[in-house]
Order: sequence, then structure tokens, then C-alpha cells
Amino acid sequence: AVVSTQSGHYGRVDLDRDILKSETASVNILELGVQLTSGALGGRFTTIEGLLNQVKDQLESVNPFSLGDSATRSSASKMSEVIQGIQDIIDHKKLVELIVEDPAGNSYIQNVYAPDEDPNLTVEFYERTEEDNDELGITDMKTEGYEEDAS
Repeated sequence: AVVSTQSGHYGRVDLDRDILKSETASVNILELGVQLTSGALGGRFTTIEGLLNQVKDQLESVNPFSLGDSATRSSASKMSEVIQGIQDIIDHKKLVELIVEDPAGNSYIQNVYAPDEDPNLTVEFYERTEEDNDELGITDMKTEGYEEDAS
């Protein structure tokens, strides 16, 4: 499922939402050009704010050379802008759409308006692509006649 929420639009409540991000989920913040592929950050149960802090920490620690003396000015500047952009979201200065896409459908973002519809949350279900199935190991999975192979 693709799960998307707009953080910050209604203030603190959006950043305080619970989120379960599975290992198969990717996270995108298009406004900042941030795309974390599946496996990045691993599986997590946290809040939107907690996830944003983890993304920011990951960007700061994964490649210290992109921020330090050995970085080119343009790469250091771009990385600093992204990190500052994430901090601006946390500080309620920037409104973005956070997209969590999980082809296994194992991720969840809390509906804080439940049982009513949430105006800041969109859940979309879609058919997995062949590439998704390959990455999840579903293509090679034998689901019929496997009992015969065991003998």
C-alpha cells in the first residue's frame, strides 16, 4: 500500500501520529528530494517526528564526508539544505507530503480522527509490479505442488 500524510498542516497532531514502517517500505519527501529505499532505516515503530529525526540523523551520519572539509561546496550545500528542510518540518516551518510506499502492505500511519475520515491521510492500494514481486521474493515462491517436492 502507498500511505501518504501531510505533516504540519494541522500542527503538532500530524507529527505525533504513530507510524509503523516495515523493512519493505520506502519513504519519500518529494519537496526535499528525499527518497529512502526499502531497507533504509530498517523496520520502525515511532511517530512521524521520530521518523523525520531518524532520517535527519541518518543523513548526517551515513556520509560525514558530504558535510565536512572533503565535500564539494555544492554537495555540502545540498545536503545541508535537505537536513535543514527536515528540521523545518519538525519545527512546523515547512509543509510537505510524506509518502510511505510498502509493496508488502506492512506499514501503517495512524488515523488520528478515527473512526472518522482523516483529511490529512490518504491510503492507496495498488497491484504490485513484477519488480516489486521480485524484490519481495514472491516471483520464485512455489505455492502449488510443493508437497510433491518434499518426498
